[in-house]
Amino acid sequence: MGRAFEYRKARMFKRWDHMAKTFTRIGKDIVLAVKSGGAEPSTNARLRALLQNARAANMPKDTIERAIKRATAKDQEDYKEMVYEGYGPHGVAILVESTTDNPTRTVANVRSYFNKLGGSLGTMGMLDFLFDRKCIFKVANDGKRDVEELELELIDFGADEVFLDEENNQIVIYGEFTAYGSLQSYLEENKFEIVESDFERIPNDTKKLSEEEIAEVEKLIERIEEDDDVQRVFHNMA
Repeated sequence: MGRAFEYRKARMFKRWDHMAKTFTRIGKDIVLAVKSGGAEPSTNARLRALLQNARAANMPKDTIERAIKRATAKDQEDYKEMVYEGYGPHGVAILVESTTDNPTRTVANVRSYFNKLGGSLGTMGMLDFLFDRKCIFKVANDGKRDVEELELELIDFGADEVFLDEENNQIVIYGEFTAYGSLQSYLEENKFEIVESDFERIPNDTKKLSEEEIAEVEKLIERIEEDDDVQRVFHNMA
């Protein structure tokens, strides 16, 4: 199944286990998408994809509509997407994606979490060599598609890994970060049911730790994920 799948399967990403946090994350993404591409899904591909994510997460319709309306309001604060990079306990690389209306507040908070829990916040770009940024699509498997043939076809559109997730009966597609638009267009034009799409950072190498060491790193990651400005947290812990 490949490196990306195994990493995704093992990666601790507990934010998705908390419905309220999930809705907050998607809501901010919707605001950014509307501000950059407009409030009409038919002409805004990123918004269209986020609405699919919202439905997959069982996000209430009125919550989605409020997020869109908030994005078009004149008094809506501008969100900025910020990435923070550092090392946690035992040399584990940690990359934090945030969406914030106050970067000064957010960086101060993130730095304090690292400092208090055995890590150190570094400079932007210091972990670029450790992670590959990928886009991911999960589509419903109708049983009519040969996954290997589909993979060969999607390579021309920027895909680099396609496999069947039998547990959820979905076809999972990983591609280059810049291939998001072309893959989305192909899937929509060929009538695939896109269940979810997103962006991931896959580590090129992972670090094995003892159970005690893992617990220390997880404590820091959990604290970072609790911050309302934090959208996603990635690490290279095996």
